[in-house]
Amino acid sequence: MANSETIFAPSNATLEIAVLVLPRASILEVASVLDPIRSANRHLGREGFRWRVVSPDGGPVPLTCGIELPAKGGLAAAEGADVLIAVAGYGQSEGAPRSVIAGLRRMAGRFRAVGGVDAGPWVLARAGLLDGHRATVHWEDMEDFAAAFPAVDVVADRYVVSRNRFTAGGAVPAADLMLHLIGSRCGAGVAGQVADSFLYDARADGARPQRTGLVPGARDPRLSAALTLMSRHLEEPLSLERIAQDQGVGVRRLEQVFRDGLGQGPGAAYLELRLQGARRMMADTAHPVQEIALRFGFSDQSSFSRAFRRRFGHPPRAMRSARTGTG
Repeated sequence: MANSETIFAPSNATLEIAVLVLPRASILEVASVLDPIRSANRHLGREGFRWRVVSPDGGPVPLTCGIELPAKGGLAAAEGADVLIAVAGYGQSEGAPRSVIAGLRRMAGRFRAVGGVDAGPWVLARAGLLDGHRATVHWEDMEDFAAAFPAVDVVADRYVVSRNRFTAGGAVPAADLMLHLIGSRCGAGVAGQVADSFLYDARADGARPQRTGLVPGARDPRLSAALTLMSRHLEEPLSLERIAQDQGVGVRRLEQVFRDGLGQGPGAAYLELRLQGARRMMADTAHPVQEIALRFGFSDQSSFSRAFRRRFGHPPRAMRSARTGTG
């Protein structure tokens, strides 16, 4: 049985990390896990961290950018590490077959801690490794994740550490998490040096929301705040009066803020958020069209299909058919 002491505590010992990378993970997710600890070793002048990449079948892992990432072997090659981190993106259910899930369930107790990045928490939860823990997942998956795993306390934080489990909602939160790990073990000074090496604005508070603003660098903070409010109310859209009131302005001023910042009014921007969300769900899930329509604030499937066709040039069912190869 692995040492049960937390990995998030001061230590001069080398921390051995096995990173299980699933097919169609993002290279940025992998780099956000590995490059901070590589840089930490440089600033420490010693090997504070050691890592190995493993894959479901032991072979190179195809990433979303088209690059294949070499691996040291299959899941069995993670044996002996202190920590296992599952990094996954699109198609985690296909990338982590039942044999991998069974292997994770069998091996989990041998690690001091187990974590997941982006869709990695899905893999851990399928193995029952997050039951009774607080956890997060990428914001696009949060509702489905919470429904699929009621024994997990799902929160919208950027990253979460729950006893010997940790989860991060995406690539940048994974970097936040790794800086937190470096700071916990090696001191805040080292974590700061690592952040400075990447010109990274380090904010180690994992409880910050994943989506802090939908328009990075927006000149008017009311625009970003209004879009964030909209994104949190897609199933039951808010009135423009309610959104304007939240920003402390009238509807006419809100219209001007949106036109100055986005070149379109708030109503059009709100509809775009809803349709883009519906499009992602059509592409990434098997949920019925009617359910997706309701989730994104459309009163019925017909109105959803008309709006979808106007925006994307084809009805939603055509997109689903093209993905599945059916007529």
